Amino acid sequence: MRLRIDDPDEMHRFGVRLGRLLGAGDLVLLTGPLGAGKTTLTRGIGEGLGVRGPVQSPTFVLARTHPSLVGGAPLVHVDAYRLGALGGESGGGADELDDLDLDFEASVVVAEWGAGVVGVRDSWIEVVIERPRGAGADAGAGAGAGADAGADDAALGAGGAADAEPDWGETLVESRSVTVTGHGPRWSAGSGDPLASIEAAARSGGADDAEEPRDAGGELR
Repeated sequence: MRLRIDDPDEMHRFGVRLGRLLGAGDLVLLTGPLGAGKTTLTRGIGEGLGVRGPVQSPTFVLARTHPSLVGGAPLVHVDAYRLGALGGESGGGADELDDLDLDFEASVVVAEWGAGVVGVRDSWIEVVIERPRGAGADAGAGAGAGADAGADDAALGAGGAADAEPDWGETLVESRSVTVTGHGPRWSAGSGDPLASIEAAARSGGADDAEEPRDAGGELR
């Protein structure tokens, strides 16, 4: 499935639709360049799941767990970019993730930069976000160096320094090409092709997506 996402709000709505399909044991691997909208997408997934917010990059703690507010599975948000840097070619980053003793089987796991770092399962979803070449990938990288700069989408560079991924909302708004691929029996046509409903909603404009209410602190209610 290949979609065109025109702005951050649409990326968020796409995440909400995806989140509503996910349950305990599901794994989503997100791939895309800095500023592509991976964390924006993850926020939407968190809203669709009904977990406690705010959802932001887990850069300095490797992973964050967001408990459900509706009795469902929690969201485990993994920063596999840093794990890849820690592990290099030895795979040590994945070992460090194992050391966190997270209950992946009872959770929905979303791993940014997860391909090749987070071990896959019998079934998983891969989401690849592409932004246009020359789209100003570096624009805004140094902007807003205050307390909120890069807080939404951040990654830890291989050299150990924090390289802030600019918030998509702070850069030029340009469309993204999003490719969603379901792997394994959970997402196969034999299981009713659950992802097809996302494509249908996206192509119809997603009019069925209502915003979930949030409190003043940004938490879902």
